[in-house]
Amino acid sequence: MSFSSISKQMGQILSTENLPIHYDLLAPVTTSGTVLPVILFLHGFKGFKDWGAFPDVYEELARAGFVVVAFNLSLNGVGKNLMEFDEPERFRRQTLSQDLKDVGSVIAAIKSKEISSDKVVLDTDRIGILGHSRGGHTAVTAAAEFAEIQCLVTWAAVADYNKRWGKEMVDDWIKKGYTEITNSRTGQVLPLDRVVYDDAIENAEKLIALNRVRELYIPSMFIAGKDDEAVPYSDTEKLYRASPSDEKDIRIIENTGHTFGISHPFEETDFPPEFSEVIDLTEGWFLDHLR
Repeated sequence: MSFSSISKQMGQILSTENLPIHYDLLAPVTTSGTVLPVILFLHGFKGFKDWGAFPDVYEELARAGFVVVAFNLSLNGVGKNLMEFDEPERFRRQTLSQDLKDVGSVIAAIKSKEISSDKVVLDTDRIGILGHSRGGHTAVTAAAEFAEIQCLVTWAAVADYNKRWGKEMVDDWIKKGYTEITNSRTGQVLPLDRVVYDDAIENAEKLIALNRVRELYIPSMFIAGKDDEAVPYSDTEKLYRASPSDEKDIRIIENTGHTFGISHPFEETDFPPEFSEVIDLTEGWFLDHLR
């Protein structure tokens, strides 16, 4: 069933550090009290829930009969503005550990009804997770960490974040205690503290997707662009091969890159065909395995 109308609520909960986790909740408008499955959306590194066409994806999934909870990770560096990296002091210490804790905080808030809808009931026994890039990496670890998550889809996911640290970055962390990265979209230079590196190295068994995917027996779909310029599609192949699930699939989309033809801001009338394909695959997977 496709729903013609959806509702959107915005709110925030507190992280384990008492920092705000800003979220959007989208749900189809239907009979009050209807129980619907939930999809969590995780943005990537230097990303945020309102990036590009992501909000359109939430609407598509809500029209398909899901409650979508998309949120900004508490240390992603984007504050109340929701669109700008105006909190670099938080971004500089965004660890994989805290990202994982944030997912746990959102799940706990859904279960306690701190995150809820006035239109429908959120089914805490049917929670799926969808993540892009670093968010895909965290989605894998979260699916292994939290038993409430019953279905997984990744977009251009990183397989092993400890393979992402370049020699120059590691040298900076050792010598100066921080490194600097540039936001290619805005030109903004953002410091990144050594705690980010130390956390990922010291807690690799728990935090690295390629380690945790071996624990996942839930339905899992792995999607990537063949021409991905940021995360090679071989990362997605590694995750797929390592997954022990009997219900898994992989799709490598030809002639498209890391964001499947979408940029920020997204002002086009129509999606690129490759992005439409990604949405169709994602929606179909959740309809088959989470409904």
